[in-house]
Amino acid sequence: MTHATILTPAQIDGIARRIDRPVVLVGLMGVGKSTVGRRLANMLQTDFVDVDDEIERAADRTISEIFETHGEAYFRDGERRVIARLMDEAHGIIATGGGAFVDSETRALILGQAIAIWLDCDIDTLVERTSRRDNRPLLRTGDPREILSGLKDRRRAAYAGAQIHVITDNAPHTETAQRILEAIDAWL
Repeated sequence: MTHATILTPAQIDGIARRIDRPVVLVGLMGVGKSTVGRRLANMLQTDFVDVDDEIERAADRTISEIFETHGEAYFRDGERRVIARLMDEAHGIIATGGGAFVDSETRALILGQAIAIWLDCDIDTLVERTSRRDNRPLLRTGDPREILSGLKDRRRAAYAGAQIHVITDNAPHTETAQRILEAIDAWL
């Protein structure tokens, strides 16, 4: 699918001036939250922060190690505290882990203080993208396609709570960032 319009620097600047809170990217692993988030931050001339990177830095351990040692509930609690801190620090673009927005407390926190963008794409694209690296604890327990399909089904209702929904498909990251800006502009 080819994107018809390309926003001018002046249009992007106009949108950037209207954004009065952090933009938080949510969605399944592999939808492009980190990659697209960096492009979006660059376009908006703001900073980008990845929640998983911040958690690993704060814990001095990998996400996988935290999951293995303490379990998912412990991880989600720490994740929520990190997200709250990042929003308080007024970062421009924040990429969350795939399960963050599913946690009701974290979702309420994000919806109350940020613009939540649900990035979404088809299962084939997710399987292809997530197969590139072996750092996804939830995909180590079985067939990635089945796991991702199940996660998508179970998390869809939570992700649908985001103010904005953008389909990423297999579009170039810059095109997806443009779609996000247009969606933010329309929402504002």
